[in-house]
Amino acid sequence: MSDLSGEDVTVVGGGIGGLSAACYLADADADVSLLEKNDQLGGRASRLEAEGFRFDMGPSWYLMPDVFERFFAYFGREPSDYYDLQRLDPHYRVFFKDGDRLDVTGNNDEMREKFEDYEPGAGEAFEEYLATSERHYETAMEKFVYEDRSRPRDWVDLDVLTATPVGLQLIGSMQGHVEEYFEHPKLQQIMQYTLVFLGGSPKTTPALYNMMSHVDFNLGVYYPDGGLGAVVDGLVELGEELGVTYETDAEVEEIARRKEGFLVETVHGDVSHPDAVVVNADYAHAERELLPEHERQYDDEYWDERTYAPSAFLMYLGVEGDVEPLEHHTLVLPTDWEPHFDDIFEDPEWPDDPAYYLCVPSKTDESVAPEGHSNLFALVPIAPGLHDEDAIREEYREKILADIAEHTGVDLRDRIVYEKQFAVSDFGERYNATEGTALGLAHTLRQTALLRPNNRSSAVDGLYFTGSFTTPGIGVPMCLISGEHTAKALIEDFV
Repeated sequence: MSDLSGEDVTVVGGGIGGLSAACYLADADADVSLLEKNDQLGGRASRLEAEGFRFDMGPSWYLMPDVFERFFAYFGREPSDYYDLQRLDPHYRVFFKDGDRLDVTGNNDEMREKFEDYEPGAGEAFEEYLATSERHYETAMEKFVYEDRSRPRDWVDLDVLTATPVGLQLIGSMQGHVEEYFEHPKLQQIMQYTLVFLGGSPKTTPALYNMMSHVDFNLGVYYPDGGLGAVVDGLVELGEELGVTYETDAEVEEIARRKEGFLVETVHGDVSHPDAVVVNADYAHAERELLPEHERQYDDEYWDERTYAPSAFLMYLGVEGDVEPLEHHTLVLPTDWEPHFDDIFEDPEWPDDPAYYLCVPSKTDESVAPEGHSNLFALVPIAPGLHDEDAIREEYREKILADIAEHTGVDLRDRIVYEKQFAVSDFGERYNATEGTALGLAHTLRQTALLRPNNRSSAVDGLYFTGSFTTPGIGVPMCLISGEHTAKALIEDFV
């Protein structure tokens, strides 16, 4: 990247996108200051530490290791300079609520046989599906993800035209695409479970995201020792080496353009005047609450009409004893999960028969729980904007604990020694998350690629955005890349 020597840049928000952008900008010799609302960096990738337990509060899957390798390589480093990885085997375990159980492993010959057991011909279909997924992944990453195509003109070039088969995948839905390969509903679920992490449903997520099966089966699922918080620590340490300064407990309440540069003011009355601003806070919150009306790109109607990714009902549980037969990553799925997606996207309500995720990092990392105890959190995707007062949470807590006992055989109810809940209103309060979304803007057909909000403000020169609302989208790897896109846009404008 080019030289930004002499330019002061303030990054508002210390999530993955903000930490990434700060590193790229500091490497270009900008004077970078990052302001974070909360008492720790990482955004949704925060940690919760209490009574000897340490929880990743948000992301807990380390996927797409190639993205992290590429990020650190840009600065002449490797991920191993900052944290150690363990490849998980199995990648995850699935409990279906009809009593069936399946381990998804990194052995694709074994998975082919398992698929064949469910449906004659599914083994061959599995191989064909993965071949297509790998092809789409490589093309999409090279031409649509690592290359920022957030403006219409970016799509009118030879690279895009030669990648037309992948581009056409935007037309169909994941559900329609998967049905072309597999009839058995359980196999369809296995190939689509990652949609939960993309914040969409099988009916509305573009088929292009079949590339996530390549991520899952071929690239593997990893665990960074210490949890995803160790990755945050690595990003922060790299930023410090490059010259980034960080300030926590520094919530920004106003961003405004001035004749020369910007005014950035915190709730404590601290004022700075940078030459440029990168916003990693919730995009809609920043536009509606931090900027003066004449410096906003979008009105309230625009934000009210967006489809937000799910929120979540989370229980962080410190449990006495082990939790066999749960794995590090465990999914519990009803045989028909369509009603749960309807409860999120069609008629929002607390799901009656939920699909949910259980994470037990203490299966891999003894440091996250006291001796003789297990560290476990349960995550139920729910609609953003739901009411989540105490009475509702308590009722749903009992429902989920009973469901876990019934469908996995693990009864936690008399062994919980520590518990904290986190849901819609908490996402709103802690992260200023619009509608209490846990992820950002959903990946629907109308909110993919250049149809997402731009990382370059069209209303104010020198103002930029990064993170899960903009391109390339949701997830830790995507936000890491988003920081790169935003930094490149700023450098292109300033140099």
